[in-house]
Amino acid sequence: MPILDLGTRCLLCLHGADSVRYLNGQVTQDVRLLLAHPQSALASCVTDAKGRLQAFVTLYLQETQRPSLWIEAPIELREVLLARLSRYLIADDAEIEDISDQYHLAHHLSHTPTPGDFSHSRLGVPGFDRWLPAQETHSHTDLLSIEEAERIRIENGIPAWGHELQEGMLPPEAGLDATAISYQKGCYIGQEVISRIKSAGKVNRRLCKFSLEASDVCACAILLDENGGEVGELTSVAHPFALGYVSKKAFGQTRFTLRLPDGTLRGDAARIRD
Repeated sequence: MPILDLGTRCLLCLHGADSVRYLNGQVTQDVRLLLAHPQSALASCVTDAKGRLQAFVTLYLQETQRPSLWIEAPIELREVLLARLSRYLIADDAEIEDISDQYHLAHHLSHTPTPGDFSHSRLGVPGFDRWLPAQETHSHTDLLSIEEAERIRIENGIPAWGHELQEGMLPPEAGLDATAISYQKGCYIGQEVISRIKSAGKVNRRLCKFSLEASDVCACAILLDENGGEVGELTSVAHPFALGYVSKKAFGQTRFTLRLPDGTLRGDAARIRD
């Protein structure tokens, strides 16, 4: 059973009688889903009032001690996310604390979580998250390399923070409306803008999966249309697969010439795949 060691993550703990209600007003997903499925993780976005991404997070209902909600994100978002999720805590019966240094995260590629684990297709294939005390080491030797994990993620079209996901972007551009946004739960910060995008059915760019024909292609390669105009960019590459954004004017196009960072052109080197 391959294991991806994700190490120390940003991990915030929210507890108190108003925790679910409060967090439901801060994130794009319906936090109440965790009450019905306590052994599942829930992907969600944290957005600003203009609907733009501030963080991509994973939510858990932790019941081992006092019931609480755990919020996970890349470690570099630790201070920003804590400040953002604390900002509106005024008269609520809820407290948030940073417990990042107390745990580290292991993601297992397996269909069979045990009690205390959380089902989560983090790489686009069945798996589960397991939180371990910070001082505890892995007892397994079948560790998944970062390179192999990236290949699985990219092949399955899963966007990642720092690659496809950046602060200030609109979540539907990355297809997060299909997995990390609830359109039924009601109000949250940024909800009006996100709902307006859904009603209009339009985004200015869209994340796509690609097959590559050239082996020397890297992230940051520019997508060109048939006239040589720039219409997008690759964001992650694990040959022969890639992820990247295509601008609205090229939504109907399926094959692209690539311009590599050194200016070299690769004709019809990238093809959109389902």
